[in-house]
Amino acid sequence: MDNQLSVYYHPTVTLLIDDSQSFLDSLAFQLNPRQVYKTFQDTGAAIEWLRREHRYFVSRQAEPVEVGYDELTNSFGRRNAQIDIERIYRKVMNRQRFNMAAVLVVDYAMPQMNGVEFCEAVKDLPCKKILLTGQADEKIATDAFNRKLIDCFIKKNDPDALARLDAEITNLQKDFFNRQTGTLKDLLSRHSYAFLADPALAVLVEQLCRRYRFVEYYLFPNPPGILFFDVQGKASLMVIETEASLISHFEIAQDQGAPPDLLAALREFRLVPFFSATGGVYLNAVGDDWLSYCLPPQICRGQEDYYWAVFDLPPHYLPGVVYPYAEFMRDQTGGLADAASR
Repeated sequence: MDNQLSVYYHPTVTLLIDDSQSFLDSLAFQLNPRQVYKTFQDTGAAIEWLRREHRYFVSRQAEPVEVGYDELTNSFGRRNAQIDIERIYRKVMNRQRFNMAAVLVVDYAMPQMNGVEFCEAVKDLPCKKILLTGQADEKIATDAFNRKLIDCFIKKNDPDALARLDAEITNLQKDFFNRQTGTLKDLLSRHSYAFLADPALAVLVEQLCRRYRFVEYYLFPNPPGILFFDVQGKASLMVIETEASLISHFEIAQDQGAPPDLLAALREFRLVPFFSATGGVYLNAVGDDWLSYCLPPQICRGQEDYYWAVFDLPPHYLPGVVYPYAEFMRDQTGGLADAASR
């Protein structure tokens, strides 16, 4: 899969569907313990749950894009898009955000309906679908893949089936968000957030998630960057600057009569500022305390050079208390989640 950065990403539930509860319990136990799995023996109940949750998210998950038209000409040929970018990171305030299914793992051989019939019944839903097959079902699975009813299939008796299933679930979760946010990303990357379309930034975000064990992230508007959350809900902001944006910081600070040392550091690209007490830019109120709002830059060399640093996010930037993934895992699975979150 190509390196892609979605506009936002958070953990989701993985649905496991098979007529054998003992197989479902065994599978859920052996898969990645940092994921939450919901199991169904009854295909009808699984479809009902999926459609109910999908309706809920459609009704509650308003996207931050409104497409209008030129009011002077009343012409739909002159459409414009208005984007409320703050809505993106405020999705973190939705306590139900984790309780959505991005990936389904469906066994082929089931008595009520087989796995292909199940995937056909929910083909209108955006979730990704993995089919588990027996040795004799490969032709059927290949046909389902070619008809775009499933995203991949895995033979149960393959020696590396579990490892491959773990990897496919992770990859398809990412692909789910890439597709869900694709139009929004295209609009944003054409203007002030070009880094969203840069593969080098996508690789860097993936590395930071692994290094600091971040589990969710969201595009942040001001200053431009990526807002991360770890499993306990601690927020960190990766501020992303370019030479042009650092020059803008320099010009604002110069107009405000900033100290010479700060002006020199901005002019020479030697720091990344996050003036969190004054809306992100230098104002007179910062005074001589400016160094506490700055970090030395690291450089990501992509389609252009990005100067970045990771700051703790002050609490006043969020409208409330974040419901963390660790708590969701505990609520879903009891104390078993405690070990997985450490």
